[in-house]
Order: sequence, then structure tokens, then C-alpha cells
Amino acid sequence: MKKFALFAAAAGFTAVALGAFGAHALKPTLLARGSLETWHTASLYHLVHAVALLGVALATLSGVAPGRALARAGTCWLAGTVLFSGSLYVLALGGPRWLGPITPVGGVLLIAGWILVAFAGRRSPA
Repeated sequence: MKKFALFAAAAGFTAVALGAFGAHALKPTLLARGSLETWHTASLYHLVHAVALLGVALATLSGVAPGRALARAGTCWLAGTVLFSGSLYVLALGGPRWLGPITPVGGVLLIAGWILVAFAGRRSPA
């Protein structure tokens, strides 16, 4: 699906940009807040799932993998990255604490995406 390729490109770009921004421009602020590790965690999961989303895009575009379960995995990863990494980025900068409970919801979506990949692999003809 072409939309996953676009989402993967956007996610990869923003993961690298935010990771670099946190490592350089925001480093003093994040160190002062004690949240540099939180920022690193957010950018790591962001980048890993951008690459995973690219895998979904390539597999579904090439017709190699079953589309439905894999498409659902991609959707879970996209939403999970926004909720998990997005909430961590905001919290690391001192955002409202009510965002804290959103982080595990994003984590569950990331895990669900991996379960769906396993399901797609189990159902593939190979």
C-alpha cells in the first residue's frame, strides 16, 4: 500500500530529525529535566517502527505478503508510534502528566503490530 510507504518515509524523517534535535539542540534542556533517556527511548522506538512500516509497505506493494494482517500491523505501528513516542517526546519536554497513561496504550499497539506480523507470516503460503 502506497500510503504505508509515505507514512514510513515521514516517520523515518521525523525520527531522525527529532533524535538529532534531542541530542543536540535540546540536550541541555533534557539533561536539566532528567529526561534525555526518555527522549532517546522515544526516538529509538520511533525509528525502529518507521523501518518496520517500510517493510510492510514493501511487502504489500510487492504482493509477497498477505495484505490484511500486514496492513493492520502497519496501522497499529503508525498509531502506536504516535501515541508511544509522541507522548514520550511531550513528557520529556515537561508536557502535562495526563499524557503518561497514553504511553502504554501506544506500547500495546506496537506489540499488537508485531503479533499481527506473526499472524500474517503464519498464514502466508510459503
